[in-house]
Amino acid sequence: MLGGWKLVFNKRADADPERQGYANIVEDPTKIVEGVLYEISEDDFEKLDRYEGYPNHYNRIKIEVILDTGEKVVAETYIAQKEKTGSNLLPTREYLERLLSAKPFLSPEYYERLKSQRTLD
Repeated sequence: MLGGWKLVFNKRADADPERQGYANIVEDPTKIVEGVLYEISEDDFEKLDRYEGYPNHYNRIKIEVILDTGEKVVAETYIAQKEKTGSNLLPTREYLERLLSAKPFLSPEYYERLKSQRTLD
């Protein structure tokens, strides 16, 4: 869990930058983002950086998260560059389905909220 942040779909997609959005997080002291934490090698980080468009599309930052055991750890995450964000953007159904595949790791409430997200199609 990532406290003090919320999930939004405001990262403009190159294919349809006025309508389609990818996942991003923005600070919000009243919200929590749930997700899956992976341990990866530096080589894999380099590959992921290229895939995510770091540093042109996203910044990569260190941030404290809380594991399901209650333990706090420092993790790295991507946050979209401000000039790459927009408003009133929606994910595609296919993209949202990828996020929903984390269902076994999400609380039922968070999963249902994510599932209710409007999509482009």
